[in-house]
Amino acid sequence: MSQSRPRRCLPGVSIVANGVGVVRRAERRDQAAVAGDPRRGAGRADLEQVFRATYPRVVGVAARVLGCRDDAEDVAQEVYVSFNRSTVPTEQADGWLVVAAAHTALNHLRSGRRRVAREDVAQATAELVVPDVADTVVAGEDRQRVRDALGRLPRRQAVALVLRHAGLSYAEVAAALDLSPTSVGTTVRRAESALRKELNHHAPPQ
Repeated sequence: MSQSRPRRCLPGVSIVANGVGVVRRAERRDQAAVAGDPRRGAGRADLEQVFRATYPRVVGVAARVLGCRDDAEDVAQEVYVSFNRSTVPTEQADGWLVVAAAHTALNHLRSGRRRVAREDVAQATAELVVPDVADTVVAGEDRQRVRDALGRLPRRQAVALVLRHAGLSYAEVAAALDLSPTSVGTTVRRAESALRKELNHHAPPQ
């Protein structure tokens, strides 16, 4: 009997090395669909170029929501498959992909599809080299409670918070979410306030 591959929610994982096959899987998946439906196109000619330029950022955004590199790589595969079927202009790919990664990761979080790691693996996740939203927004809080609270925020606030803490500038967040640059700071501050309220409202009994 074959065993399932263990989930790697550990520090020091090479994002690019682990993601090399994603673009090929996206191409193969769409090629199979094309073979069964002659009306469909053969996918995007720029997929590999865009993938190589954006993959670390896409996985990084998803990892900040989910706290696990393997789960983030699963999200990235979904996002690139969707991108391969889209008509998004190449020059807009970066913004489209990071927003899609945030939305898809939040969907996983809200639907419970995120895999529950063991306590020792969760402890290792706490030492991730790149801090996630749980580290940077509410230091010292239990990370799973933070992620649960993040999943309860209004969608635009949650995405703005994730993108900002993923290192996007105010201008990049504004462009990605179709906001004015001057409103991004307000949106992020409201999201942080809402996150803390959620944490306080669902605080464990003393």
